Order: sequence, then structure tokens, then C-alpha cells
Amino acid sequence: MNKSYIIRKADEFNLIINNGKRIKGNIISIYYYPSEDGKKYFGFAVGKKNGNAVQRNKIKRKIRMLVHDNQNLFSNKYKYIIMLKRDCLSYPHSKWNEDILNILGKVQNNEKI
Repeated sequence: MNKSYIIRKADEFNLIINNGKRIKGNIISIYYYPSEDGKKYFGFAVGKKNGNAVQRNKIKRKIRMLVHDNQNLFSNKYKYIIMLKRDCLSYPHSKWNEDILNILGKVQNNEKI
């Protein structure tokens, strides 16, 4: 994933979270909002209750890898914020992948409506 497609600014995070649509899974929640330039952008959020900075960065690395592996399933016309729930470390990595694929299916179904 190219670093230029990562959302870092708090204003953008707030815009997507407050005005975008949300789909919740067992482990992951995805907020999505239309992109102005037709490119896909990603932001990752892990709460402080998930552990110290080292653990949170490890979680973000894992979720970035999942997004990178499934990048073709994300639509080019949205900005995505991917949030992980508190007990995400208790689930195996395969459940994370299952959850993100399930959520992306729901996002694609919402696009058709």
C-alpha cells in the first residue's frame, strides 16, 4: 500500500467517522465516505484500551497487511477508516481476515442500493 493513500489528519478522521457510513463486524468496524478524487484512502484506529503503544502498533501492522492483501476488494471511490474492537487480540488472525471479507461484502451490497 502506497503511503500517500493513508489518512493521517484528525480532521479527515472526524469527517469520515461523523458523516460516513459504518458497518460493524465482530472484530472490525469500517467507516467509509465518498472520495473526491476517485482514489481509495485508508486510516487505521486502535483504542488505548487495546494495550500499550507497542501492542497497538503491532495490531495496526496486522490490519494494514490484511488491507494490502485484500486491496482489490475495496472500492476506489471511498475513504475508509478501519477500527478494531477492544478484544481483537483474543481472536486468531484468520478470524480477522474472515471479518474484513464479510464487512467488504456488506459495503459492496450497500453500493448497489
